Amino acid sequence: MSRRPEPAQDQDPARHRLSPTRTLDIDPLIEDPATRIVVCCGSGGVGKTTTAAALGLRAAERGRKVVVLTIDPARRLAQSMGIDSLDNTPRRVKGVDDSAGGELHAMMLDMKRTFDEIVEGHADPERAAAILGNPFYQSLSAGFAGTQEYMAMEKLGQLRSRDEWDLIVVDTPPSRSALDFLDAPKRLGSFLDGKLIRVLLAPAKVGGRAGMKFLNVGMSMMTGVLGKVLGGQLLKDVQTFVAAMDSMFGGFRTRADATYRLLQAPGTAFLVVAAPERDALREAAYFVERLAAEGMPLAGLVLNRVHGSGADRLSAERALAAAENLEDSRIVDQEDGKAGLRNSPETYGSSDPSGSSPASGTPASDITGTGSPAPADDTGGTGTKDTGADAHTDADADRSVDLLTAGLLRLHAERMRLLSREQRTRDRFTALHPEVAVTEVAALPGDVHDLAGLRDIGDRLATDRPELPETP
Repeated sequence: MSRRPEPAQDQDPARHRLSPTRTLDIDPLIEDPATRIVVCCGSGGVGKTTTAAALGLRAAERGRKVVVLTIDPARRLAQSMGIDSLDNTPRRVKGVDDSAGGELHAMMLDMKRTFDEIVEGHADPERAAAILGNPFYQSLSAGFAGTQEYMAMEKLGQLRSRDEWDLIVVDTPPSRSALDFLDAPKRLGSFLDGKLIRVLLAPAKVGGRAGMKFLNVGMSMMTGVLGKVLGGQLLKDVQTFVAAMDSMFGGFRTRADATYRLLQAPGTAFLVVAAPERDALREAAYFVERLAAEGMPLAGLVLNRVHGSGADRLSAERALAAAENLEDSRIVDQEDGKAGLRNSPETYGSSDPSGSSPASGTPASDITGTGSPAPADDTGGTGTKDTGADAHTDADADRSVDLLTAGLLRLHAERMRLLSREQRTRDRFTALHPEVAVTEVAALPGDVHDLAGLRDIGDRLATDRPELPETP
């Protein structure tokens, strides 16, 4: 089935683009002083990090002081911005056009360092030293499940509270982890209010031998199992850690709740990033629904890597039919040359015993080249051999051109099928979520490695620029 025709306003054959129900205007979003946080989220491998960096660069070159915070451990952001490495401290990006007064800074979440900063900032030096040196704390801060997402919330809250940045752009992990990003405050609250924490805190609150007796009685079954698996020293480390952190738990919960409310505030905008593929848009739809349920402000969908063609009027079916004709010459109508004569009923099936052509009286052997030699040329040769060799060479060249053309037509057919598949996938998403504004970014031939590439992506984000340059 051929691809459905584009709407009347998009009939330019030099471009192919999907036509969203609503168009997401990027520039008004990032230029608005009321927009203070943009959170980019989506499944893995859809260009989320690049999108975040391109948005940050575009906003900075329009006069805003921007910091891009990446939670994804990949190093692409640093590389594209010409920075050797990113860490927990914002670093200014060089090479940005600051004529409008903007700045661009970038950083990558250091989960452990963020946790250390919280301890150092909310505990006296003696208690902070005890916590930082605790083996259980060192394991927890380095990779405990859910810690990264919570620390991302903490870092975002820290950046926003300083009021130093006009715009904070957050690059999250793949979407299921990004949902953990939203869930972190609730999960932390459940953990702090849980029975395990209350039991572990009880001995410290009771104190001395009575406390240890309480621990032995109240946790006898649990310590029996955990002691065999983990060892008694770990339980002691956990108890010491919980006792030292007791005074800080309320602060964790309060800050997490405040950051969660910040994500719901009007100054925050979520951008769901996806590719025009079934799995990626399924994840995008899931996240759109989750954001709506949580009351999070969704700005729209960034559809990355949309393919196009400057020859989309030639359908896949017609291209394949033409390729088949070129690859198998027997199914092509032959009108000229020897093939036409060989297929002529005037040559084959004739009852003329002389073998002459009824139309001209010429012997058939002279036409087909299978009879007596032709008269000699000026040099004394026959001439027929040279003419036959030239014809054979020309036929080989023509055949090579046909096969090359057929190959190109098949590539074009695959391209048209890809466009049709992207269109159907995109249509399914918009049918489910017609309220979501969309902007499209054309597929690029390679990866983005520098600021020029990020600037190009920003232009495409803001203008829906087609994949192929338009002819003047």
